[in-house]
Amino acid sequence: MQMLEVIRHIPILTTVLAVIFGTAVFRRYWARRSSPYLFWWAIGIYIYGVGTLTEGLTTLFGWDEVVFRAWYISGALLGGAPLATGSAYFHLSRRTANVLTALVVSYIVVASCFVILTPIDMSLVEEHHLSGKVMEWSWVRLFSPIVNLYAVTFLIGGAAMSAWRARRDATGHGRAWGNALIAFGALLPGIGGTFTRLGYTEVLYVMEIIGLTLIWRGYLLCIRPVRPAVPEAVPVGAQIGALTPER
Repeated sequence: MQMLEVIRHIPILTTVLAVIFGTAVFRRYWARRSSPYLFWWAIGIYIYGVGTLTEGLTTLFGWDEVVFRAWYISGALLGGAPLATGSAYFHLSRRTANVLTALVVSYIVVASCFVILTPIDMSLVEEHHLSGKVMEWSWVRLFSPIVNLYAVTFLIGGAAMSAWRARRDATGHGRAWGNALIAFGALLPGIGGTFTRLGYTEVLYVMEIIGLTLIWRGYLLCIRPVRPAVPEAVPVGAQIGALTPER
């Protein structure tokens, strides 16, 4: 039981890491201003931290309806969307990325409204346990797979593609490994989300901190300067963030 209590406090540490990591990415964006992908990636990491913050609050103070709804929106609906949007801006034209962003934002706004409005079945609420099953409008949970598909396509798919391309570049060894770590790290929260649906939310807490740590390490490898003898590479050729779990 002691180990379970320790695991339930992990999101507090994950939140601190997300704030530090997100600030580092935002500062990089602020220095460039013309890189919208960095802006969206920073926002995505901060929202990752919002999700883990709600988990930490539930551990410390017990289940709360407002915190639960914030958890579901920040995790199941927003956990991967901003990160995937940053990847879309990185890989696609600005015009195409703008259209995708408008569609995704509109979709998430509608889905979030239903999450806010759905009644809660209090008989299913557990004091220190978060689960989407407490929503009486169970069909609301069907919104998240669409967002997950978007995240998988641009976040994990983009990182995997960047890793594949970088491996054939003599100067891109670090970026190849960095993108591989990012892709794998982004996959872990999704695995944790599957366990959440089965009632093992604590697995998600472990996967979140491991995933964020791998993503951060991958990010550092991707922005590491190449040897001066070769042309400067495109900055930050990586997709950063966490795959949203289905809850």
